[in-house]
Amino acid sequence: MPRNIAVLVGSLRKRSYCRMLAHALEPLAAEKLHLSIVEIGGLPLYNQDIDGDGAPATWTMFRDKIRQVEGVLFITPEFNRSVPAVLKNAIDVGSRPYGLSVWDKKPAAVISVSPGALGGFGANHHLRQSLVFLNMPTVQQPEAYVGGAAELFDESGRLTKDVTTKFLRSMLDEFSRWIERHAPGR
Repeated sequence: MPRNIAVLVGSLRKRSYCRMLAHALEPLAAEKLHLSIVEIGGLPLYNQDIDGDGAPATWTMFRDKIRQVEGVLFITPEFNRSVPAVLKNAIDVGSRPYGLSVWDKKPAAVISVSPGALGGFGANHHLRQSLVFLNMPTVQQPEAYVGGAAELFDESGRLTKDVTTKFLRSMLDEFSRWIERHAPGR
C-alpha cells in the first residue's frame, strides 16, 4: 500500500513550475507513494501571541494534516537565494507550539525548481538547514535541483523531457526507500 505523503508547494501561482511538477510527480510515485498537495497559501503568519487555545483554525487543520502523513515532500522555487516566505511560514506554523512540532522525525525530501540553470540551489540548501533543526531525516542523494523548468512542461503541465522524468522517478524511488528506513514507529 502506498505511503501517504504531504507535498508542500512553495509557490502560490496557479501555473507555477513547482505546482506543475507536484502534479507531474503523482503518477511517477503512485505505486509506492500517495502524494497529496497540502495548501499553505491561506495560513496566517505565525504569531505566538495567538497560538494555543485561540489558534486560527487553518493552523490546526494544517498541523492535523501533517501529523497524519508518513513523510513530506517539499517543492520550492528560489526567492533571493532562499525559500519563499509562504513556505517558511508553513514550517514555522507546524513547528509550534514549542515541543509539539508536527515535523519531528517525519522523513522528508526536497526538490527545488527554477527556470534558471542552478535549479534553485540556494533555496534547496536553506530549506535543508531548517529541516535539520526540525529533526526531519531528509534524503541526501540524489539531490534534486530542477533547472530550465520553463522548457520541461507542455501546455497541459505534463513533463516533456524523458531524462528529467527518469531522474525524478529515481528520486521518488529513493524517497520511498528512505521512508521505509526512517518512518516513525519502525
